Amino acid sequence: MRRRRLPATALAVLALVTAGGCASSPPPPPPQTRAGHPERGAQLIAQYGCGSCHTIPGIDRADGLVGPPLTRFGARSYIAGKLPNSDDNLRRWISDPQAVVPGNAMPNLGIDQIDAQDIAAYLYTLD
Repeated sequence: MRRRRLPATALAVLALVTAGGCASSPPPPPPQTRAGHPERGAQLIAQYGCGSCHTIPGIDRADGLVGPPLTRFGARSYIAGKLPNSDDNLRRWISDPQAVVPGNAMPNLGIDQIDAQDIAAYLYTLD
């Protein structure tokens, strides 16, 4: 029996389909319940000035272009392209981003764990 050879374009498409994208494993499922107070989180986002670097839906004058837009944050798989998007990881990122990814553009703002929890609660409403 003679084997047929696939055209180069078909091989390229096959390679892309079987590669499965950027991540080597599927993203974790989002938790069903979230801790924190989203309304307070929105106030804290404005107070800490997060909108000077990020575009954040629902926050007045949050139209910064330094950091990524936080639109649909709750539907994202990863935080900072490194951490699976979970409550604990987001609080850690908000509280001390330099410990997670040293030298990144997000400054440590002295956000404590309670404020980070409420900010995370707001961001998870953006899906």
